[in-house]
Amino acid sequence: MFFVELLLSVVKLLWKVLSSLLGVLFPQLVWLAETDKGQRKRTRTEAEGTSEDEEDDSEDEPLIPTSVNYHFTRQCNYKCGFCFHTAKTSFVLPLEEARRGLRLLKAAGMEKINFSGGEPFLQDRGEYVGQLVKYCKKNLCLPSVSIVSNGSLIREQWFVDYGQYLDILAISCDSFNEEVNVLIGRGHGRINHVENLRKLRKWCRDYRVAFKINSVINRFNVDEDMREHIKELNPVRWKVFQCLLIEGENVGEGALREAEKFVISNEEFQEFLDRHQEVSCLVPECNDKMKDSYLILDEYMRFLNCREGRKDPSKSILDVGVEEAIKFSGFDEEAFRKRGGKYVWSKADLNLDW
Repeated sequence: MFFVELLLSVVKLLWKVLSSLLGVLFPQLVWLAETDKGQRKRTRTEAEGTSEDEEDDSEDEPLIPTSVNYHFTRQCNYKCGFCFHTAKTSFVLPLEEARRGLRLLKAAGMEKINFSGGEPFLQDRGEYVGQLVKYCKKNLCLPSVSIVSNGSLIREQWFVDYGQYLDILAISCDSFNEEVNVLIGRGHGRINHVENLRKLRKWCRDYRVAFKINSVINRFNVDEDMREHIKELNPVRWKVFQCLLIEGENVGEGALREAEKFVISNEEFQEFLDRHQEVSCLVPECNDKMKDSYLILDEYMRFLNCREGRKDPSKSILDVGVEEAIKFSGFDEEAFRKRGGKYVWSKADLNLDW
C-alpha cells in the first residue's frame, strides 16, 4: 500500500512539472507558428507585388462583373452540331426586366456587356437586342457593348438605327468552305455564310463598328488554312476556340446536340494555332482557359457555373442581387486576366481606319 501511494505521488509530481513546461512552451510554439506564417505571407505578397493589407482586403471583396456575357435567348435559326448553349427554353425576359438587370450589373462594376444566344437577332427581328445595346451605351454609358451573332439575320437598317451604340460585332465563322459550314450546321442553303460575312464586314466599316470573327475549331475544320481569308477581312480580333463539351447541352443526358464527333485533341488544336501563328489578330482559347474565365448569364439572368463540365445556375440577379448570385458563378478573376479578358474594347479607343 505504501508503494502504491508513493507511486501516485511521483506521478502527480511529474504531471505538475509537465503541465508547467507546456504552459511555458505552448504559447511560444504558437507565436513561432504565426510568425512563420506571417513571414511566408509577406514573402508571397512581395513576390506578387501586393501589400499584406491589400491581400487581406481582397479576401473580403466581392467579385466584380467587369465583363459579362448575357445569353438572353437560346433560340437559333442554325443547328451547329457543337453548340453548347442550345434551345432548351424559348424564354426571353421582358425588356424592362432585362434593363433592370443591366442596371444592377452596372452598379456592381460592369464595364463590358456582350449579348449572345442562341441568335440575338432572332428576337423581334433584332429590335430587342438593338434596344438593349442602345440602353447600355446611351443610358448606362458602358465603355463597351458587343454582340456575337451568326450574321444571317442582320440587315443594314439595323446599323442605321443602332450601329452608333455598338462597339464590336463578332460574327461566328468556322470555315471559309461553304460545304464545311453546312456540314457543321452553320448554314441552311439559302444564304452563303462566307459571302454574308464579307457584306457584314463592309457594313461594320461603313457604320463605324469594330468587326470581330469567332471560330470554333473542330473535327471538320481543324486541317483548314484560314490565313489569307482572315488577313483579307482584317478583324480587330479573331477569337479561336477549341470545341468544348458541356454536359446536358451538347453531350450526355438531356442534351440537344451530340458533339462528341466534333471534338479534337489539345495537340490538334495546337497544330491549328501553329499554322496560323502569323495572323496578328488571333486570340486562342483552349478548353482549360474557357471553363471558369467567363461570366455567363442565361435567359433568366442566372450566372452559369461551368467548372464541373456542365452549366449549374445560380439564383437570378433579379431576385438576390449581383453580389449574392456571383458567388456561385465559379468565376476566376485571375484566369480572366490571364486569358486576356481585359483588352481595348471600346471603339472610341480603337485606332481604326474607318
